[in-house]
Amino acid sequence: MDIALVIIGLLFCMLGIIGSFLPVLPGPFTSWIGLLILHFTNAVPKNWTFLGITLGISILVWVLDYIVPALGTKKFGGTKYGMVGSSLGLIVGILFLGPFGIIIGPFAGAFIGEFIRDSSETSKALKAAFGSFIGFLAGTFIKFIVSIAFLILFIQEIWDHWGELF
Repeated sequence: MDIALVIIGLLFCMLGIIGSFLPVLPGPFTSWIGLLILHFTNAVPKNWTFLGITLGISILVWVLDYIVPALGTKKFGGTKYGMVGSSLGLIVGILFLGPFGIIIGPFAGAFIGEFIRDSSETSKALKAAFGSFIGFLAGTFIKFIVSIAFLILFIQEIWDHWGELF
């Protein structure tokens, strides 16, 4: 049974890495589920502190994934209109465009928000929208790094308890 749990946990960790790039799957949280499954084996002792900290990290990254595009908008000269537009664009984009809406929505929302504020400054609106896209890329990178770190922790736990597992 332990080997089956190790394989299932490893699959969740790998799926988490893929989920870092696919907006449908919450990457780090999926990888965390792999860590949780590993701790249900008889060989790996349950470490609730470790699981709590890694869960906290995965939730933090999940929340940041929704905030970072708005921060990118602001960093590239956007105003509150662009930040609100980026957040609303994310929600509308997900509802109507599915996975592609996570990329297109914040960009379009930031552009529309800045354009509503001042329709004479199209270049500023485009710059803010570009900032939103950069924020999306930064969020994806963070999710990828955390998912890889969770996979490394998973492998380290297996390595430390190899004798009990196999």
